[in-house]
Amino acid sequence: MKNVLILAALCVAMTTQAQTKDGGISKKMLSEIENENALQPADRALVNAIAANAIDDLSQNRKNAGALDTHFSIETKKQSITDQKSSGRCWMFSGLNVLRSDFNLRTDSLNVTFSQAYLFFYDQLEKANLMLQGCIDTAKKPIDDQRVQFFFHYPINDGGTFCGVADLTEKYGLVPTEVMPESYSSDNTSKARALIASKLREFGLQLRDMVQKDKKASAIEKAKTRMLSQIYHMLQYTIGEPPMKFTYAFKNSKGQTVGEAKEYTPQSFYKEVVGKSLNGTFIMVMNDPRREYYKTYEVEFDRHTYDGHNWKYINLPMDDIEEMAINTLKAGHKLYSSYDVGKMLDRKRGYADTENFDYGSLFNTSFGMNKAERISTFDSGSTHAMTLTAVDLDSKGKATKWKVENSWGASWGQQGCLIMTDRWFREYMFRLVVPNEYVPAKVKMAYETAPVMVMPEDPLFQMDE
Repeated sequence: MKNVLILAALCVAMTTQAQTKDGGISKKMLSEIENENALQPADRALVNAIAANAIDDLSQNRKNAGALDTHFSIETKKQSITDQKSSGRCWMFSGLNVLRSDFNLRTDSLNVTFSQAYLFFYDQLEKANLMLQGCIDTAKKPIDDQRVQFFFHYPINDGGTFCGVADLTEKYGLVPTEVMPESYSSDNTSKARALIASKLREFGLQLRDMVQKDKKASAIEKAKTRMLSQIYHMLQYTIGEPPMKFTYAFKNSKGQTVGEAKEYTPQSFYKEVVGKSLNGTFIMVMNDPRREYYKTYEVEFDRHTYDGHNWKYINLPMDDIEEMAINTLKAGHKLYSSYDVGKMLDRKRGYADTENFDYGSLFNTSFGMNKAERISTFDSGSTHAMTLTAVDLDSKGKATKWKVENSWGASWGQQGCLIMTDRWFREYMFRLVVPNEYVPAKVKMAYETAPVMVMPEDPLFQMDE
């Protein structure tokens, strides 16, 4: 009996200690929380309403829900709206939107749309090679090394930046949409991507083993080629067979054929519709208030091809970014841009404004972090690329609102577009790709300085999807 009492006392002591251990929620702490949140009769209706309705519907700021002003003092030429569907290829859709808009500007009458499926095929093949070569390069490191884990954690993905558009199109060219249309798996990427990722992890382990056993470099390369052949086969079945040659005739804005059909390769078609090497013709700018402005940064492994370009950018204040954006739009050019699109977004109207919703009043609190604090804590970052097409200026030449072409279909938002206020733009816009001719000399000089290398684990450096 004595032993039983001792055992019971020990159990009680252990239980008490577990509940009151430093950092845990003790009974006393829980009691204080419960007492502070005791519901009054008047609260019951609010509890029922919030539990049964969408938070955005209840917190919508009615004063901000009136008719939208859709006039823009500077607007580029309209073009057809695209739809990335259930894929993370916004970066590609936005980048190709810019390229086809520039082609239309040069020809004034010819329209073309580029096949995302074609470029996505090679994007996935190149990312597979980047992962496998990364496993070879880091094979001597332990499996739990941060860089090794990076490759195995993210073996392949849909996301990217405009740097990927530049590298991929220069290497593989372009084809019209009609030549290689979308497939189910290019529109709905999750299942095929998961299967390819699993296969890449398996291959990565095999390559690590070969390196650790000091196999010849030629044998390792042969093994990697065989592995990539398997990935190519899976891409053939899910995305389609990329064309080597095709015949195509351009059409005008009315859909009428212009001139005779010609035979192209993807590379010769790229030369005709783009006409230049993209790399070296643009800079990417970023607004990251955590870091020093007018400094250049480069993100290691944030590229699409092993032999391609890391994402390199110059960090600038929003005033500088807006000035370059306005000057580029005035010249008729659309711009690749990216945002934290889900924040304060009225999806029904296709309208982004910091005053769209009052979450603080609904929950009797406040949300007080600034842009730098949101980035540092992973609360905000670039999530979605869209094509900047228009800006509205006040009498002093300052922006009041902006418009982008989205890639969520023509029926979404404002006929496929999103209107955003300037105050929202300044808080949730992150990346902008600017042609060199619209970059001020002082920014060009700063961009050419040696970049600070940043690791891909940084909270801001997720890819646009």
